[in-house]
Amino acid sequence: MSPEQPPILIYCDGACSKGTGGYGILLMSGSHQKEISGAAPATTSNRMELTAAIKALEALKKPSVVTLRTDSQYLCNAFNKRWIANWTRNQWTTHRGTPVLNRDLWETLIVQTQRHQVTWEWVRGHGDDEYNNRCDELAVAARKQYAEEHLK
Repeated sequence: MSPEQPPILIYCDGACSKGTGGYGILLMSGSHQKEISGAAPATTSNRMELTAAIKALEALKKPSVVTLRTDSQYLCNAFNKRWIANWTRNQWTTHRGTPVLNRDLWETLIVQTQRHQVTWEWVRGHGDDEYNNRCDELAVAARKQYAEEHLK
């Protein structure tokens, strides 16, 4: 990670209704800003939250110093409370002995976090954070567009 490279601020959000999901991302660095969104069928809100973080980090061309803000406590806690370290140590089982859900996405996300230096920050969803609200708008719009085009 290059010291002259400015830090990256990422906001991301996932949305799901009736099994159709969407994600929205804002990438910000200096005066540059980029929006990314997408959708998926037969999914859950948690899978869309994870997908948003993965897609955001994958969009970065170089290893970067990143602050990633999300309204998903599931996502933040997995890193900040070291759930992932416990899951991997316990062969991808929870403290209750059940399989960790979304393991495929967690493993993909771990690869991205090894590429970047990521700080995870939780923000309250549907509140007064304009960037989080924008990501929610992008996610919902992507989900609705997908449903209109594919689920007629």
